[in-house]
Amino acid sequence: RAKATEPLASSFPMPGLVEQDPEGIYQNVLAAARACIEAFQNRGGDPGQIKACGLSNQRETFCLWEESGRPLSKAVVWQCKRSVGICNRLKGSTVEEEVVQRTGLMIDPYFSGTKLIWLYENDPRVREAVDAGRALFGTVDTWLLHRLTQGRSFLTDYTNASRTLLFNIDRLEWDRDLLARFRLQGLRLPEARPSAFPYGASDFEGLLPGPVPISAMIGDSHAAA
Repeated sequence: RAKATEPLASSFPMPGLVEQDPEGIYQNVLAAARACIEAFQNRGGDPGQIKACGLSNQRETFCLWEESGRPLSKAVVWQCKRSVGICNRLKGSTVEEEVVQRTGLMIDPYFSGTKLIWLYENDPRVREAVDAGRALFGTVDTWLLHRLTQGRSFLTDYTNASRTLLFNIDRLEWDRDLLARFRLQGLRLPEARPSAFPYGASDFEGLLPGPVPISAMIGDSHAAA
């Protein structure tokens, strides 16, 4: 019935590094939702008719933040190549075969895990927050859900979790052995659930007349299929 888009800026602080502003991502989504709802109303729609919503996202982009919602760093975009050196270090080591067997993925800078290791090793604020158990990790779906529900929901879906290098695809849970090998055992990780699941509810900061269920979260390629 209606659709809307908003441009989202990326920054390139150094060659190979690609970042986005986590708060900018959230405000961008609210702006797109506002424009979409207005277009729906202009075509005679009533926002009270909206019964549910879903979130889809680029799967490998991730954020780190504190319980308050304050970001600990810029969002690291899927295109970022900052962890090439870390991947080279891990390839050929004893952990490489474990990663493939447990996660179904090859060690590659495309996936969130190696970029997260880079942040842990190179950003003292991130390292301190992870070690203290204060750092919340999530792909963009989790970041948006946490913000839209005022911190009540800290969840992700299997399609997003499975692209992090940290998720055991046989047990459908975060792999604590790999997290320990990567020195990330203090990281706070969202619970993973099926793509269709009652993830919470939100009125999109007053854009809707009342909270509607967030009934699905799914990565972009899976959503397209």
